[in-house]
Amino acid sequence: MTEVLFKVLIIGDPTVGKTSFVHRYVNNLFRRDYKMTIGVDFALKVIKWSDSQNIKLQLWDIAGQERFTSMTRVYYKDAHACIVMFDLTHRPTFQNTVKWKEDLDQKCTLQDGTSVPCLLLANKSDLSNREVDQSEIEEVCKEHDFVGWTEISVKEGLMVDEAMRFLVEEMMAKHSTLDDFSESLRLSSSPTIRPSAQDKPQQS
Repeated sequence: MTEVLFKVLIIGDPTVGKTSFVHRYVNNLFRRDYKMTIGVDFALKVIKWSDSQNIKLQLWDIAGQERFTSMTRVYYKDAHACIVMFDLTHRPTFQNTVKWKEDLDQKCTLQDGTSVPCLLLANKSDLSNREVDQSEIEEVCKEHDFVGWTEISVKEGLMVDEAMRFLVEEMMAKHSTLDDFSESLRLSSSPTIRPSAQDKPQQS
């Protein structure tokens, strides 16, 4: 059995649900009373990818205030992928996703110098008082080179596992070229995520 370790960043403004996302994905639990993250928290998720390979995901839950400090460069170091999250019911958190993505692109690249694969997640899709339209999300996703986007509800557990599966497939495909992974690891993208790349099927 072989193992692959990936470092995944979870970034975005405070209170958009980053810590809740990590706990939902790793432990399938949701609580309302998480304390605000100070600096960075860590979690580990092990995925049985095939009969011969496990994937270990090291999830870095970075505090929302950290974009305004010099520490993000340290936190971003050697990341393989990133999630930028915002709150559908609070428009400023959506507007700030561009700043988060630009901060990441300035401070971190992959081994070949390309941008870290980054997925845009719109949390709190279970609530009706949304302030951001899907067309706006699609536009930001394309203009700023996100690998894709989807709406999620961490509270209800909607699209959390699917989003992470999509991101893992992106990492495996990318790092098969960088780290000599076998061709069999080049898996197709999940159809439930709206990819931004032109060579991937769009979902209406």
